[in-house]
Amino acid sequence: MNLSIAGSQLEYFHICAFFNSKEEEYDVLGPFFKEAVDQGEKNLHIVDPEFAAQHRSRLSDAGIDTPHCEACGQLEILNWRDAYLDADGVFDKDRMLGVVDHLTGTGRDAGYKRLRIMGNMDWTLDAVPGADKVIEYEAQVNEVLARNRQPAVCVYDIAKLSAAVMMDLLRTHPLTLIGGVVHENPFYTPAREMLEELRGRAEIAA
Repeated sequence: MNLSIAGSQLEYFHICAFFNSKEEEYDVLGPFFKEAVDQGEKNLHIVDPEFAAQHRSRLSDAGIDTPHCEACGQLEILNWRDAYLDADGVFDKDRMLGVVDHLTGTGRDAGYKRLRIMGNMDWTLDAVPGADKVIEYEAQVNEVLARNRQPAVCVYDIAKLSAAVMMDLLRTHPLTLIGGVVHENPFYTPAREMLEELRGRAEIAA
């Protein structure tokens, strides 16, 4: 089965996708989502609840029979509050790592050989308790996805990111998608090294 994005063929990956607009985002990711449908794979999308209706419309524009795919379970669209935050509205990175491990591992839906996850990450810019652990999560989830050999795309609005946050995000993803082109990331830092650095920063700040 093909696994392609922005014209690049890949096996499995954790990719950080930076976009300047919704138009650019769906021009690049629409074919990626459509490829999954055509190959009988499942799409799991985590989106801003206020954008969910527009997300469905954009998927339809990409040639996906969105109502049918949702009805049969081939497409699942989740509210980012329900997916990333616990019952108290807190981001618990360890809980989320367990969720991703289950979804991409033994909990993968029967009948689907591959699960393509897309998560819009703009919620991290809000005052969400626990959001300061997102960089740690991004570092660790890479190992989960690699172990279970499933793809995930983390979507960020480049205009909303500071240079420091963008650099940390780059360092936690082996591949990046910028300007509609996939790049092997020369800044990628293995999870163990990144976590040690983050602990050191926390100690200095304490």
